[in-house]
Amino acid sequence: MAIERSNRRLAAARITATARQLLEASTLCAIATVTRSGRAHVNTAYFAWSRAFEIVWLSEPGATHSRNLRANPSTAIAVYDSGQTWGKPDRGIQLFGTAREVAGEDAEQAEALYTRRFPAYAKTDLGAYRFYRFTPRRLKLFDEPPLGTATFVTARVGPDGRLAWERTERYRASR
Repeated sequence: MAIERSNRRLAAARITATARQLLEASTLCAIATVTRSGRAHVNTAYFAWSRAFEIVWLSEPGATHSRNLRANPSTAIAVYDSGQTWGKPDRGIQLFGTAREVAGEDAEQAEALYTRRFPAYAKTDLGAYRFYRFTPRRLKLFDEPPLGTATFVTARVGPDGRLAWERTERYRASR
């Protein structure tokens, strides 16, 4: 496979709309964290997301990924529809940034966001769990129907959640 970079910029509005559609396509995400010894760890969780592309989830503070975040906030998250079929158009989003457990007003905001997405959530169901919030710095979109086969679009995420195109890459079979 060869990777071709394209100078074709995508408008922020198009990137934003695509990113929101991809986040809405699934309620589960894969959360990658780093252990104290530098090893990768992955966990799945139900998540909710904000207009600024922050992602929130619930976790028990003693879980491996929760402990990892206390030591190193570096986090990557992948969201995709697991019902996709090989050989058909694919789609998904990867986000890169930092995450941490939230408390006080931040936890209340995370809970409100989570409850909007999951109305059946009841705080008493998971009393030992805490909310975690992920703040992205960069995201990568893969949405073949509108963007093209094997095309990835990377964007920077501003502090206000605004997206700015960074690069477009297309993977092609080597000749």
